[in-house]
Amino acid sequence: MSQEWEDHFQKDERKLYRKIRKEASQKDRSKFKKTDQDQIKNRLTDQDLLPRGRILKITPEGILVDIEGKRLVCSLKGSLKQETSRLKNLIAIGDFVRLYETTIVSIDKRTSILSRADNLSRNKEQLIAVNIDQLIISTSILLPPLKPFLVDRYIIAAQKGNLSPIIVINKTDLLSSPPDLIDKVKVEEEKALYEKFVNNYKKLNIPLIAVSCTTGEGIDTLKNAMRGKTSVFSGQSGVGKSSLINAVTGTDLRTGFIVDRTSKGAHTTTSAELLPLEGGGFCIDTPGIKSFGIWLISRSEVRDYFSEIAESGQMCQYPDCLHMQEPNCAVIKAVETGEISALRFASYCALMESVTKKHQNR
Repeated sequence: MSQEWEDHFQKDERKLYRKIRKEASQKDRSKFKKTDQDQIKNRLTDQDLLPRGRILKITPEGILVDIEGKRLVCSLKGSLKQETSRLKNLIAIGDFVRLYETTIVSIDKRTSILSRADNLSRNKEQLIAVNIDQLIISTSILLPPLKPFLVDRYIIAAQKGNLSPIIVINKTDLLSSPPDLIDKVKVEEEKALYEKFVNNYKKLNIPLIAVSCTTGEGIDTLKNAMRGKTSVFSGQSGVGKSSLINAVTGTDLRTGFIVDRTSKGAHTTTSAELLPLEGGGFCIDTPGIKSFGIWLISRSEVRDYFSEIAESGQMCQYPDCLHMQEPNCAVIKAVETGEISALRFASYCALMESVTKKHQNR
């Protein structure tokens, strides 16, 4: 009798145990975890099926991405952050990215790149903007002064990165009505430089637009050049990039001022942003710079990018002539006769000297 009761008790106990185990199993989703992870993995592997967005702005709070008119604040997938490369920044304004919820899991192939050598570590490439059509090389008259050397560096960076360069010279009104704080001799020197610059650089078949945000000169021409294109404004601090964008787009970007003592600009744009244009297209404002180092360029490439120097250089006695101070150099003779612009040649020599020096971490 006691054995029968014990068997019956153990049978009931086993039933109860199975019931408890079944209920616990229903509440526990651990058996689904591997399946869920596999599904996520498959979705991330087939990234073409993921939503595609474009980076509008990068801030400390997150990455602002546009997906078919909807704006999301996103973050980078952890594995992307761990990638080792010579890029200072893995993403840039204009990047097309694939998203899983609000996480950027991949970056689409770029069609064009504007970048420079990082100021602090010359062995890193700093992306400024990507997937853009044209670079608006912004410069100015007097405040701050025109800098052909900087313009040439931007032209090369644009061509190297598969962008079309456009030269925009702002503040042309100062030629006829210069501020009292500038010495008259400097004004005359700037006028002479401006005339030489326009005459010589128009020969490069690069669009050159003289503008004034004060008088409105050239603004319509600039608007037409930007219509339907994605453009990035870049240049020295204080040349009026934000003012130009305000005039073109009707936005109200914060504008800066000129430091009287140095005639140099003050930084106003602290982070770049992709802005829509009324007539179609986009534009990007970028923080002003003091110097611009071209990323990974050799001496032979410098010669090739100065097309008039490369052409004359074919007549040199030595095929490896640097065209700087070598005897019987055809390029130097062409400069002396005026066939090659002295402005462009001086810019070429300065760039050649800079690329021959080994960049070291500061």
